[in-house]
Amino acid sequence: MHLSSGSVGTVEALRIEGAARGLLRGIGQLTQALFKAGDFGLTRSQVALLDALEPGPRRVTGLAAATGMAQPRVTVILQKLEEAGLVQRERCAADRRAVQTSLTPAGRDLLERGRQRMAEALLAALDGGIDDSERAVKAARNAITALVTAMESETS
Repeated sequence: MHLSSGSVGTVEALRIEGAARGLLRGIGQLTQALFKAGDFGLTRSQVALLDALEPGPRRVTGLAAATGMAQPRVTVILQKLEEAGLVQRERCAADRRAVQTSLTPAGRDLLERGRQRMAEALLAALDGGIDDSERAVKAARNAITALVTAMESETS
């Protein structure tokens, strides 16, 4: 069978698409396993908001954009997190009409402890079947960083 140059591109594109689907499935499964190991005692949406607040205070609009959640949902979740003592909301100094949310020390600690459990679970899993766990994790991190960079440049 003879493939024209156009067909080769199509075959390669199909192979890449298949690999991408497998990658996405694997990322989803890994994310689920790691979240479970983190044992945060919160929903994934709640943890996503805590994670988005880690760099510093944000408005609801910024949190909605960062997490892909609708603003009303973010507001409801923030209320629950505030009641649990994990976040605090304050009026912005620059614009008194706006409210910013930030992590409390308890929220930061919960996030850190959950991430530590996630890392320990990942390392324990790798310890049993991979010769050089550190190299494997670094290679995975580098590959994910390259993919994220490519996606960011595509959407910019």
